[in-house]
Amino acid sequence: MKLQRRALLALALSVSLSASLAVAAEPARWAGTWASAQMAPDAKNALAAEDYAGATLRQVVRVSMGGQRVRVRLSNAFGTEPLRILGAHLAPSAAGDTARIDPAGDRALTFSGRAEVTIPAGADYWSDPVDLNVAPLADLAVSLRYEAAPTGQTGHPGSRATSYVLAGDHLADADLPNAKTADHWFQIAAIDVQSGKAPPQTSAIVALGDSITDGYGVQPNTNARWTDTLARRLQASPATRHVGVLNLGIGGNRVLRDGLGPNALARFERDVLSQSGVRWVILLEGVNDLGVLTRDQPVPPQAHAAIVAEVTAAYRQMIDRAHARGIKVIGATILPYGGSGYYHPTAENEADRQAINAWIRTPGNFDAVVDFDAVMRDPARPDHMLAAHDSGDGLHPSPAGYKVMGEAIPLSLFK
Repeated sequence: MKLQRRALLALALSVSLSASLAVAAEPARWAGTWASAQMAPDAKNALAAEDYAGATLRQVVRVSMGGQRVRVRLSNAFGTEPLRILGAHLAPSAAGDTARIDPAGDRALTFSGRAEVTIPAGADYWSDPVDLNVAPLADLAVSLRYEAAPTGQTGHPGSRATSYVLAGDHLADADLPNAKTADHWFQIAAIDVQSGKAPPQTSAIVALGDSITDGYGVQPNTNARWTDTLARRLQASPATRHVGVLNLGIGGNRVLRDGLGPNALARFERDVLSQSGVRWVILLEGVNDLGVLTRDQPVPPQAHAAIVAEVTAAYRQMIDRAHARGIKVIGATILPYGGSGYYHPTAENEADRQAINAWIRTPGNFDAVVDFDAVMRDPARPDHMLAAHDSGDGLHPSPAGYKVMGEAIPLSLFK
């Protein structure tokens, strides 16, 4: 009996020790606080090749939630050759509309302990974590020094933020006087944070969309996208301060076809599923599919029926892929665009929009619905955006309209 009791005691101690080690070894949760959809910029949105050689590029981003440890993801997703980065720094921005940084918070980034990194063609690369107290809604400056121009650029044209490039090594400089400016981002794909103060469910929302999510019409460095409003609201509430907002919008993006960037279904893995700590996706895509269908000429009724079926089938693909990772998908209804002079939609286009929105609203398709159509439409002309929310082109909201969109999302979805 004594031997049996000793054996049972030894087993209990072994189980207890194993459980303790498992808890101690569990890493802190990383979650995204900022991200940007990567694409291959066209000539007018690219950085001149001669601007890269040996130069420092400083790029400013507005994070959503704060943390005490940070890591940065760089991307060569559309490069056709390896890209060598000679050095990288991260620092608090002294002002979001200048190249100035706070030198006291400047951190040199490393990659597996090395100051430089070579990113393979088509790949992304995470930096090693650094200790840095990042406040919610803070501006951070990411400074990169290049050996030479990428062979095939990777970036995000619609940054709505100013970047600064200056020849030479200026990674740690407090300012970059006389730097050349460009309202685009290059090579920076995501920033993650860890926080010892945050609850275990620290997590992120991905906003997947087109130019309406990207913030078309928002002036540089004003942070007036609908996702910015959502981030401010989340950080204002103690119940949701552990939730980050990641804007993965691309101007001109479509669900079914490539445009200025890869189609939504093609980029879903990289732009949604690969984000750290993602628990929710807000999907606002489809207006460009509808508009392009008939922009140049009318199409037969079969084509209208087909695009509704194909867009909703693609929604289902994205929902299923997200659910397989435990991610909830929130469907956002397509905004009215009857006043668009770019797409000049007909009654048939409006019927397509209504059919897709009906599918989005149908219980059981999405996990929840944000009815942007309902809050943005003109009650007197439901196929048009309300004038007070319209930028003037009948397609994109004004800054006031983006604010309305950001305020229309129930925070209870993320508690």
